[in-house]
Amino acid sequence: MIISMTGYAERAFASKTMRAKIAVKSLNHRFFDWSFKGAPLGEIESRWRDLGQARLGRGRVEVAVDLFFPDPSSWDVTVNEGLLEKILKSFNRVSGRLGTKVQFSADAIFRIPQVVEIRRKNFTRAEAAFLTQGFDQTLEEVVRARRAEGVKIAAVLSGRLRAIGRSVGRVERRLARQPKLVREKVRSRVIDLNGARPASEERLAEEVAYLTQRYDVAEEVARLKHHLEAALKILSSRTAEPAGKMLDFLAQELYREANTLNSKSQDLAITREGLAVKGEVEAVRQQVQNIA
Repeated sequence: MIISMTGYAERAFASKTMRAKIAVKSLNHRFFDWSFKGAPLGEIESRWRDLGQARLGRGRVEVAVDLFFPDPSSWDVTVNEGLLEKILKSFNRVSGRLGTKVQFSADAIFRIPQVVEIRRKNFTRAEAAFLTQGFDQTLEEVVRARRAEGVKIAAVLSGRLRAIGRSVGRVERRLARQPKLVREKVRSRVIDLNGARPASEERLAEEVAYLTQRYDVAEEVARLKHHLEAALKILSSRTAEPAGKMLDFLAQELYREANTLNSKSQDLAITREGLAVKGEVEAVRQQVQNIA
């Protein structure tokens, strides 16, 4: 099964004690790369990370979380009374010396460092389970998006690989005529060099055999067919095994064989097909980078 590495989902959840908005974006990456932004979750984030890696495999996974706690019992408010009392006494002494009462608002008190601390209480088990369930549901949407995108990529790759197969088939048919074409070419060259005198048939056969063997690309064609068969088998597989790295390897091998075919061939028609194969393989390699 071909699964894309790109996907996105965003969902909102609400419970009695909190409201949460969770967004998960998956992008291309050679490995699993985790990025988290938002309210600190402590150990919950570690569980999310493990869950994301298990469900998505590889890719860059960007998670953003917004939390809101409407229930006042969810918060701890701590006032450093000793420090506040000391500050107020200092202001009173200043007021006495100046003969003017110095006042400041409650908002100013909250802005004085170390005086008031407002801290969210630790998540309860129920809250941790609620958040993880929400993340799992959001992650499931990303998985579905990646699978849907994978179906599209598989269709594109299948078309590219079939085009390569057609080119390889034309090369194979051309190879069947190769000895005859080489013989005609050598005979014509000999006649051009020797005038109207015919060449020795034995000598001609030796030259034809030598050139046919030297420029033979049958092995390259066989390997191209083998790699194509392997790639198409991966595309048609229904298992959830990662396919991106294997398809990337096969694309590199296809490109290498097409290069060798072009360097060995002296037949313009075969060279054209080799160039067509290389063009299709380049398109395949671009698509493969999106596969998990």
